[in-house]
Amino acid sequence: MLQPRFHLRHILPLRTLLPYTTHRTYAEAQAHDHTPPPPLHVPPSSSSTEPTNPYDSTTRPEDTPDPPFALRSYKPRTPGVRHLRRPINDHLHRGRAYLPLTFARKGQHLGGRNNSGQIRVRHRGGGHKRRIRMIDFHRNAPGRHTVERIEYDPGRTAHIALLTNNETKEKSYIVAAQGMRAGETVESFRSGVLPEQLLQSLGGSRDAGMVAAKTAWRGNCLPLHMIPTGTLVYNVGLRRGGKAQLCRSAGTFAMVIGRPGDVERKKLNGAGGEEEEEEGVVEAENEGEEKAKGGKKKDELYVAVRLKSGEVRRIHRDACATIGIASNSNYNRRQLGKAGRSRWLGIRPTVRGVAMNASDHPHGGGRGKSKGNVQPVSIWGKLTKGGFKTRKKRNINRFVLQERPRRINEAKSQPKKKERAKPHLRGRK
Repeated sequence: MLQPRFHLRHILPLRTLLPYTTHRTYAEAQAHDHTPPPPLHVPPSSSSTEPTNPYDSTTRPEDTPDPPFALRSYKPRTPGVRHLRRPINDHLHRGRAYLPLTFARKGQHLGGRNNSGQIRVRHRGGGHKRRIRMIDFHRNAPGRHTVERIEYDPGRTAHIALLTNNETKEKSYIVAAQGMRAGETVESFRSGVLPEQLLQSLGGSRDAGMVAAKTAWRGNCLPLHMIPTGTLVYNVGLRRGGKAQLCRSAGTFAMVIGRPGDVERKKLNGAGGEEEEEEGVVEAENEGEEKAKGGKKKDELYVAVRLKSGEVRRIHRDACATIGIASNSNYNRRQLGKAGRSRWLGIRPTVRGVAMNASDHPHGGGRGKSKGNVQPVSIWGKLTKGGFKTRKKRNINRFVLQERPRRINEAKSQPKKKERAKPHLRGRK
Protein backbone atom coordinates (compact mmCIF):
# COMPACT_ATOMS: atom_id res chain seq x y z
CA MET A 1 0.00 0.00 0.00
CA LEU A 2 1.27 3.42 -0.94
CA GLN A 3 1.72 5.74 2.02
CA PRO A 4 1.92 9.54 1.85
CA ARG A 5 5.40 11.02 2.00
CA PHE A 6 6.39 13.86 4.31
CA HIS A 7 9.45 16.08 3.89
CA LEU A 8 11.36 16.97 7.04
CA ARG A 9 11.88 20.54 5.94
CA HIS A 10 8.12 21.14 6.04
CA ILE A 11 7.22 20.37 9.63
CA LEU A 12 3.49 20.70 10.30
CA PRO A 13 1.65 20.63 13.63
CA LEU A 14 0.56 17.22 14.89
CA ARG A 15 -3.13 18.01 14.60
CA THR A 16 -2.59 18.71 10.88
CA LEU A 17 -0.77 15.41 10.27
CA LEU A 18 -3.31 13.19 12.03
CA PRO A 19 -5.76 12.95 9.11
CA TYR A 20 -2.93 11.87 6.80
CA THR A 21 -1.19 9.35 9.04
CA THR A 22 -4.24 7.19 9.78
CA HIS A 23 -4.24 3.75 8.15
CA ARG A 24 -6.55 3.57 5.14
CA THR A 25 -7.66 0.55 3.16
CA TYR A 26 -8.99 0.25 -0.37
CA ALA A 27 -12.45 -0.77 0.80
CA GLU A 28 -12.98 2.30 3.00
CA ALA A 29 -15.59 4.84 1.96
CA GLN A 30 -14.16 8.02 0.52
CA ALA A 31 -16.98 10.34 1.51
CA HIS A 32 -16.89 12.17 4.83
CA ASP A 33 -19.91 13.90 6.30
CA HIS A 34 -18.92 16.83 8.50
CA THR A 35 -22.47 17.93 9.32
CA PRO A 36 -23.20 18.05 13.05
CA PRO A 37 -25.39 15.25 14.42
CA PRO A 38 -29.08 16.02 14.86
CA PRO A 39 -30.23 16.89 18.37
CA LEU A 40 -31.53 14.04 20.47
CA HIS A 41 -35.29 13.76 20.72
CA VAL A 42 -36.43 13.79 24.34
CA PRO A 43 -40.00 12.47 24.70
CA PRO A 44 -42.25 14.61 26.90
CA SER A 45 -42.72 13.28 30.40
CA SER A 46 -46.20 12.04 31.18
CA SER A 47 -47.67 11.68 34.61
CA SER A 48 -49.80 8.69 33.64
CA THR A 49 -48.22 5.28 34.07
CA GLU A 50 -50.60 3.45 31.73
CA PRO A 51 -48.79 1.29 29.13
CA THR A 52 -49.06 2.62 25.60
CA ASN A 53 -50.02 0.51 22.62
CA PRO A 54 -46.95 0.15 20.37
CA TYR A 55 -49.14 -0.41 17.30
CA ASP A 56 -50.82 3.01 17.64
CA SER A 57 -47.65 5.06 17.27
CA THR A 58 -45.86 2.83 14.79
CA THR A 59 -45.55 4.07 11.25
CA ARG A 60 -44.80 2.00 8.21
CA PRO A 61 -41.06 2.02 7.45
CA GLU A 62 -40.32 4.20 4.48
CA ASP A 63 -39.53 2.29 1.33
CA THR A 64 -36.03 3.54 0.71
CA PRO A 65 -35.64 3.86 -3.06
CA ASP A 66 -32.90 1.79 -4.58
CA PRO A 67 -29.88 3.99 -5.26
CA PRO A 68 -28.80 4.38 -8.87
CA PHE A 69 -26.77 1.43 -9.98
CA ALA A 70 -23.12 2.13 -9.23
CA LEU A 71 -20.10 0.01 -8.44
CA ARG A 72 -17.13 1.16 -6.45
CA SER A 73 -13.90 1.19 -8.43
CA TYR A 74 -10.40 1.84 -7.16
CA LYS A 75 -7.31 3.62 -8.36
CA PRO A 76 -5.19 1.06 -10.27
CA ARG A 77 -2.16 1.07 -7.99
CA THR A 78 -1.78 -2.68 -8.55
CA PRO A 79 -2.91 -4.92 -11.44
CA GLY A 80 -5.33 -6.78 -9.16
CA VAL A 81 -7.19 -3.59 -8.28
CA ARG A 82 -7.52 -2.23 -11.82
CA HIS A 83 -10.59 -4.35 -12.69
CA LEU A 84 -11.98 -4.66 -9.15
CA ARG A 85 -15.65 -3.66 -8.93
CA ARG A 86 -17.74 -3.93 -5.76
CA PRO A 87 -21.31 -2.94 -4.86
CA ILE A 88 -21.51 0.04 -2.52
CA ASN A 89 -22.57 -1.33 0.88
CA ASP A 90 -21.42 1.28 3.37
CA HIS A 91 -24.19 0.35 5.82
CA LEU A 92 -22.66 -3.05 6.67
CA HIS A 93 -21.20 -3.73 10.10
CA ARG A 94 -17.38 -3.62 10.07
CA GLY A 95 -16.79 -5.71 13.18
CA ARG A 96 -16.95 -9.44 13.91
CA ALA A 97 -20.10 -11.51 13.93
CA TYR A 98 -22.10 -12.36 17.05
CA LEU A 99 -20.04 -15.39 18.11
CA PRO A 100 -22.73 -17.26 20.13
CA LEU A 101 -24.68 -17.68 16.86
CA THR A 102 -21.71 -19.02 14.86
CA PHE A 103 -19.58 -22.16 14.72
CA ALA A 104 -16.36 -23.05 12.91
CA ARG A 105 -16.53 -24.49 9.41
CA LYS A 106 -14.36 -27.60 9.49
CA GLY A 107 -14.30 -31.05 7.92
CA GLN A 108 -13.33 -32.97 4.80
CA HIS A 109 -16.20 -31.53 2.80
CA LEU A 110 -14.29 -28.28 2.37
CA GLY A 111 -12.38 -29.72 -0.57
CA GLY A 112 -15.43 -31.27 -2.25
CA ARG A 113 -14.65 -34.74 -0.85
CA ASN A 114 -16.87 -37.37 0.73
CA ASN A 115 -16.28 -39.41 3.89
CA SER A 116 -13.75 -41.65 2.11
CA GLY A 117 -11.70 -38.71 0.82
CA GLN A 118 -12.70 -39.01 -2.84
CA ILE A 119 -13.44 -35.84 -4.80
CA ARG A 120 -17.15 -35.63 -5.58
CA VAL A 121 -17.37 -31.91 -6.41
CA ARG A 122 -14.58 -30.46 -8.51
CA HIS A 123 -13.13 -26.96 -8.37
CA ARG A 124 -13.48 -26.61 -4.59
CA GLY A 125 -10.81 -26.32 -1.94
CA GLY A 126 -8.72 -23.92 0.07
CA GLY A 127 -10.04 -20.49 0.82
CA HIS A 128 -10.09 -18.34 3.90
CA LYS A 129 -11.33 -19.87 7.14
CA ARG A 130 -14.95 -19.09 7.94
CA ARG A 131 -17.53 -19.32 10.66
CA ILE A 132 -21.01 -20.47 9.75
CA ARG A 133 -23.84 -18.19 10.87
CA MET A 134 -26.93 -19.91 12.26
CA ILE A 135 -29.84 -18.28 10.43
CA ASP A 136 -33.39 -18.46 11.78
CA PHE A 137 -35.45 -19.65 8.80
CA HIS A 138 -38.46 -20.65 10.94
CA ARG A 139 -39.27 -17.27 12.58
CA ASN A 140 -41.44 -18.94 15.22
CA ALA A 141 -40.61 -16.45 18.00
CA PRO A 142 -43.48 -13.93 18.32
CA GLY A 143 -43.13 -10.37 19.49
CA ARG A 144 -41.34 -7.32 18.20
CA HIS A 145 -37.66 -7.52 17.29
CA THR A 146 -35.23 -4.65 16.73
CA VAL A 147 -32.64 -4.74 13.96
CA GLU A 148 -29.28 -4.19 15.63
CA ARG A 149 -27.12 -4.18 12.49
CA ILE A 150 -26.71 -5.52 8.96
CA GLU A 151 -23.77 -7.87 8.45
CA TYR A 152 -21.90 -9.61 5.66
CA ASP A 153 -22.18 -13.39 5.61
CA PRO A 154 -19.41 -15.32 3.79
CA GLY A 155 -21.67 -18.37 3.50
CA ARG A 156 -24.37 -16.76 1.33
CA THR A 157 -24.81 -14.02 -1.23
CA ALA A 158 -27.44 -12.01 0.66
CA HIS A 159 -26.75 -9.95 3.75
CA ILE A 160 -28.00 -10.92 7.21
CA ALA A 161 -29.55 -8.88 10.02
CA LEU A 162 -28.95 -9.33 13.74
CA LEU A 163 -32.23 -9.09 15.67
CA THR A 164 -32.87 -8.59 19.37
CA ASN A 165 -36.16 -9.60 20.99
CA ASN A 166 -37.56 -6.59 22.83
CA GLU A 167 -38.94 -8.75 25.65
CA THR A 168 -36.48 -11.63 26.14
CA LYS A 169 -33.40 -9.82 24.72
CA GLU A 170 -32.51 -12.97 22.76
CA LYS A 171 -30.57 -12.47 19.54
CA SER A 172 -31.03 -14.19 16.20
CA TYR A 173 -29.95 -13.87 12.58
CA ILE A 174 -32.29 -13.54 9.60
CA VAL A 175 -31.77 -12.86 5.90
CA ALA A 176 -32.00 -9.09 5.53
CA ALA A 177 -34.49 -7.50 3.16
CA GLN A 178 -33.52 -4.96 0.54
CA GLY A 179 -33.46 -1.52 2.17
CA MET A 180 -33.49 -2.81 5.77
CA ARG A 181 -31.36 -0.73 8.12
CA ALA A 182 -30.38 -0.77 11.78
CA GLY A 183 -33.03 0.53 14.17
CA GLU A 184 -36.06 -0.87 12.34
CA THR A 185 -38.61 -3.09 14.06
CA VAL A 186 -39.78 -6.39 12.57
CA GLU A 187 -42.23 -8.99 13.83
CA SER A 188 -43.31 -12.52 13.06
CA PHE A 189 -47.02 -13.38 12.71
CA ARG A 190 -46.36 -16.91 11.51
CA SER A 191 -48.76 -18.51 13.99
CA GLY A 192 -51.62 -16.53 12.44
CA VAL A 193 -52.74 -15.28 15.87
CA LEU A 194 -52.86 -11.49 16.07
CA PRO A 195 -51.68 -9.82 19.31
CA GLU A 196 -54.34 -8.24 21.49
CA GLN A 197 -52.71 -4.82 21.24
CA LEU A 198 -52.87 -5.02 17.45
CA LEU A 199 -56.57 -5.86 17.58
CA GLN A 200 -57.16 -2.92 19.92
CA SER A 201 -55.44 -0.56 17.49
CA LEU A 202 -57.73 -1.88 14.75
CA GLY A 203 -60.82 -1.38 16.88
CA GLY A 204 -61.49 -5.10 17.09
CA SER A 205 -61.83 -5.43 13.33
CA ARG A 206 -60.30 -8.42 11.54
CA ASP A 207 -60.67 -7.09 8.02
CA ALA A 208 -57.97 -8.53 5.79
CA GLY A 209 -57.05 -5.15 4.32
CA MET A 210 -56.76 -3.43 7.68
CA VAL A 211 -54.72 -6.28 9.12
CA ALA A 212 -52.38 -6.26 6.10
CA ALA A 213 -51.87 -2.50 6.51
CA LYS A 214 -50.44 -3.16 9.99
CA THR A 215 -48.60 -6.44 9.40
CA ALA A 216 -47.44 -6.69 5.75
CA TRP A 217 -44.33 -4.57 6.29
CA ARG A 218 -40.80 -5.11 5.08
CA GLY A 219 -39.05 -7.82 7.07
CA ASN A 220 -42.17 -9.21 8.74
CA CYS A 221 -42.87 -12.94 8.50
CA LEU A 222 -46.46 -13.97 7.80
CA PRO A 223 -48.34 -17.03 6.56
CA LEU A 224 -49.15 -16.83 2.87
CA HIS A 225 -52.92 -16.49 3.41
CA MET A 226 -52.36 -13.18 5.28
CA ILE A 227 -50.30 -11.60 2.48
CA PRO A 228 -52.17 -9.44 -0.07
CA THR A 229 -52.13 -10.40 -3.73
CA GLY A 230 -49.30 -8.82 -5.71
CA THR A 231 -46.91 -8.54 -2.75
CA LEU A 232 -43.25 -9.37 -3.28
CA VAL A 233 -41.90 -11.88 -0.76
CA TYR A 234 -38.75 -13.89 -0.12
CA ASN A 235 -37.73 -16.71 2.23
CA VAL A 236 -40.79 -18.69 1.14
CA GLY A 237 -41.55 -22.02 2.80
CA LEU A 238 -42.98 -25.09 1.10
CA ARG A 239 -44.67 -26.89 3.99
CA ARG A 240 -46.85 -26.00 6.91
CA GLY A 241 -44.58 -25.49 9.89
CA GLY A 242 -41.43 -25.91 7.78
CA LYS A 243 -38.55 -23.53 7.29
CA ALA A 244 -38.03 -21.12 4.41
CA GLN A 245 -36.60 -22.86 1.35
CA LEU A 246 -37.24 -20.66 -1.70
CA CYS A 247 -35.91 -17.21 -2.69
CA ARG A 248 -33.07 -17.01 -0.16
CA SER A 249 -30.19 -15.80 -2.34
CA ALA A 250 -29.33 -12.17 -3.11
CA GLY A 251 -31.91 -10.19 -5.08
CA THR A 252 -34.46 -13.01 -5.39
CA PHE A 253 -38.17 -12.67 -4.72
CA ALA A 254 -41.54 -14.24 -5.47
CA MET A 255 -45.00 -12.75 -6.02
CA VAL A 256 -48.27 -13.86 -4.45
CA ILE A 257 -50.70 -14.00 -7.38
CA GLY A 258 -53.63 -15.95 -5.90
CA ARG A 259 -55.15 -16.18 -2.45
CA PRO A 260 -57.52 -18.90 -1.19
CA GLY A 261 -60.90 -18.58 -2.89
CA ASP A 262 -59.76 -16.12 -5.56
CA VAL A 263 -60.37 -18.71 -8.29
CA GLU A 264 -64.06 -19.08 -7.63
CA ARG A 265 -64.53 -15.34 -6.99
CA LYS A 266 -62.98 -14.37 -10.32
CA LYS A 267 -65.02 -17.00 -12.09
CA LEU A 268 -68.25 -15.49 -10.73
CA ASN A 269 -67.21 -11.92 -11.51
CA GLY A 270 -66.14 -12.86 -15.03
CA ALA A 271 -62.80 -11.11 -14.80
CA GLY A 272 -60.79 -11.29 -17.99
CA GLY A 273 -57.19 -10.83 -19.00
CA GLU A 274 -54.04 -12.59 -18.07
CA GLU A 275 -55.10 -13.10 -14.45
CA GLU A 276 -58.09 -15.15 -15.56
CA GLU A 277 -55.84 -17.42 -17.62
CA GLU A 278 -53.46 -17.94 -14.73
CA GLU A 279 -56.27 -18.68 -12.29
CA GLY A 280 -57.86 -20.94 -14.88
CA VAL A 281 -54.78 -23.13 -14.67
CA VAL A 282 -55.30 -23.33 -10.91
CA GLU A 283 -58.97 -24.20 -11.37
CA ALA A 284 -58.25 -26.91 -13.92
CA GLU A 285 -55.60 -28.41 -11.70
CA ASN A 286 -57.89 -28.63 -8.68
CA GLU A 287 -61.10 -29.52 -10.52
CA GLY A 288 -62.75 -32.66 -9.25
CA GLU A 289 -60.75 -32.86 -6.03
CA GLU A 290 -62.58 -33.87 -2.90
CA LYS A 291 -62.94 -31.66 0.12
CA ALA A 292 -60.19 -31.81 2.71
CA LYS A 293 -60.52 -31.88 6.46
CA GLY A 294 -62.34 -28.97 8.10
CA GLY A 295 -64.77 -28.54 5.22
CA LYS A 296 -62.29 -26.65 3.01
CA LYS A 297 -61.58 -27.54 -0.58
CA LYS A 298 -58.03 -28.30 -1.54
CA ASP A 299 -58.08 -25.18 -3.68
CA GLU A 300 -58.61 -23.11 -0.54
CA LEU A 301 -55.66 -24.74 1.23
CA TYR A 302 -53.10 -23.46 -1.27
CA VAL A 303 -51.87 -20.09 -2.53
CA ALA A 304 -50.49 -19.52 -6.03
CA VAL A 305 -46.99 -17.99 -6.04
CA ARG A 306 -44.93 -16.96 -9.07
CA LEU A 307 -41.21 -17.57 -8.56
CA LYS A 308 -38.32 -15.59 -10.04
CA SER A 309 -37.82 -18.21 -12.77
CA GLY A 310 -41.40 -17.72 -14.04
CA GLU A 311 -42.72 -20.93 -12.52
CA VAL A 312 -46.12 -20.74 -10.84
CA ARG A 313 -46.41 -23.05 -7.87
CA ARG A 314 -49.11 -23.65 -5.31
CA ILE A 315 -47.95 -23.61 -1.70
CA HIS A 316 -49.82 -24.35 1.52
CA ARG A 317 -51.66 -21.35 2.93
CA ASP A 318 -49.91 -21.69 6.31
CA ALA A 319 -46.37 -21.74 4.87
CA CYS A 320 -44.15 -18.82 5.87
CA ALA A 321 -42.95 -15.92 3.74
CA THR A 322 -41.13 -12.66 4.49
CA ILE A 323 -42.21 -9.36 2.97
CA GLY A 324 -39.68 -7.71 0.66
CA ILE A 325 -36.77 -8.66 -1.59
CA ALA A 326 -33.59 -10.41 -0.50
CA SER A 327 -30.79 -7.89 0.03
CA ASN A 328 -27.61 -7.30 -1.99
CA SER A 329 -29.36 -7.32 -5.36
CA ASN A 330 -26.23 -6.07 -7.18
CA TYR A 331 -24.18 -9.08 -6.15
CA ASN A 332 -24.11 -10.57 -9.65
CA ARG A 333 -22.57 -7.38 -11.10
CA ARG A 334 -19.37 -7.52 -9.07
CA GLN A 335 -15.93 -8.18 -10.57
CA LEU A 336 -13.29 -9.95 -8.52
CA GLY A 337 -10.42 -8.31 -10.39
CA LYS A 338 -7.90 -11.15 -10.04
CA ALA A 339 -7.69 -14.91 -9.76
CA GLY A 340 -6.51 -14.76 -6.16
CA ARG A 341 -9.89 -13.54 -4.93
CA SER A 342 -11.50 -16.71 -6.30
CA ARG A 343 -9.00 -18.75 -4.33
CA TRP A 344 -9.86 -16.78 -1.20
CA LEU A 345 -13.49 -17.81 -1.75
CA GLY A 346 -12.54 -21.50 -1.99
CA ILE A 347 -12.94 -21.76 -5.79
CA ARG A 348 -10.17 -23.68 -7.56
CA PRO A 349 -9.30 -23.20 -11.26
CA THR A 350 -11.27 -24.82 -14.07
CA VAL A 351 -9.01 -26.40 -16.69
CA ARG A 352 -10.14 -27.06 -20.27
CA GLY A 353 -10.16 -30.65 -21.45
CA VAL A 354 -8.17 -29.78 -24.59
CA ALA A 355 -5.31 -28.59 -22.37
CA MET A 356 -5.12 -31.93 -20.49
CA ASN A 357 -3.41 -35.19 -21.33
CA ALA A 358 -5.22 -38.03 -23.04
CA SER A 359 -5.27 -39.98 -19.77
CA ASP A 360 -7.07 -37.17 -17.92
CA HIS A 361 -9.82 -36.15 -20.36
CA PRO A 362 -11.42 -37.48 -23.57
CA HIS A 363 -10.42 -34.23 -25.31
CA GLY A 364 -6.81 -34.39 -24.14
CA GLY A 365 -3.68 -35.32 -26.04
CA GLY A 366 -2.79 -34.73 -29.66
CA ARG A 367 -0.75 -32.05 -31.32
CA GLY A 368 -2.11 -28.55 -31.17
CA LYS A 369 -5.61 -27.58 -30.13
CA SER A 370 -7.46 -30.71 -31.19
CA LYS A 371 -9.97 -32.83 -29.32
CA GLY A 372 -9.74 -35.78 -31.67
CA ASN A 373 -12.75 -35.08 -33.95
CA VAL A 374 -15.26 -36.28 -31.36
CA GLN A 375 -18.42 -34.79 -29.93
CA PRO A 376 -17.94 -32.51 -26.92
CA VAL A 377 -18.12 -34.67 -23.82
CA SER A 378 -17.47 -34.22 -20.12
CA ILE A 379 -14.58 -35.68 -18.19
CA TRP A 380 -16.74 -38.78 -17.58
CA GLY A 381 -17.59 -39.23 -21.28
CA LYS A 382 -21.18 -37.85 -21.20
CA LEU A 383 -22.37 -35.53 -23.95
CA THR A 384 -22.08 -31.97 -22.66
CA LYS A 385 -24.55 -30.38 -25.08
CA GLY A 386 -27.40 -32.77 -24.35
CA GLY A 387 -29.20 -34.63 -27.08
CA PHE A 388 -30.26 -37.60 -24.98
CA LYS A 389 -32.91 -38.28 -22.37
CA THR A 390 -31.94 -38.63 -18.74
CA ARG A 391 -35.28 -39.92 -17.40
CA LYS A 392 -37.33 -42.84 -18.65
CA LYS A 393 -40.56 -41.41 -17.27
CA ARG A 394 -41.32 -37.80 -16.62
CA ASN A 395 -41.86 -36.98 -12.95
CA ILE A 396 -44.73 -34.49 -12.93
CA ASN A 397 -44.90 -32.24 -9.88
CA ARG A 398 -48.53 -31.75 -8.96
CA PHE A 399 -47.71 -28.54 -7.08
CA VAL A 400 -46.43 -26.80 -10.24
CA LEU A 401 -49.29 -24.98 -11.95
CA GLN A 402 -47.21 -23.45 -14.74
CA GLU A 403 -43.71 -24.54 -15.65
CA ARG A 404 -40.90 -22.10 -16.04
CA PRO A 405 -40.16 -21.09 -19.64
CA ARG A 406 -37.59 -23.36 -21.25
CA ARG A 407 -35.69 -23.10 -24.50
CA ILE A 408 -37.19 -26.35 -25.75
CA ASN A 409 -40.73 -25.09 -25.20
CA GLU A 410 -39.93 -21.76 -26.83
CA ALA A 411 -38.56 -23.52 -29.91
CA LYS A 412 -41.70 -25.66 -30.23
CA SER A 413 -44.05 -22.69 -29.83
CA GLN A 414 -42.35 -20.62 -32.54
CA PRO A 415 -43.63 -21.23 -36.08
CA LYS A 416 -41.23 -22.76 -38.53
CA LYS A 417 -39.68 -20.39 -41.02
CA LYS A 418 -40.33 -21.07 -44.69
CA GLU A 419 -37.23 -22.00 -46.58
CA ARG A 420 -36.38 -19.44 -49.21
CA ALA A 421 -35.21 -20.65 -52.58
CA LYS A 422 -31.64 -19.91 -53.51
CA PRO A 423 -31.10 -17.02 -55.95
CA HIS A 424 -29.81 -19.20 -58.80
CA LEU A 425 -32.81 -21.59 -58.45
CA ARG A 426 -35.61 -19.01 -58.33
CA GLY A 427 -38.22 -19.40 -61.07
CA ARG A 428 -37.27 -23.00 -61.82
CA LYS A 429 -39.54 -25.95 -61.20
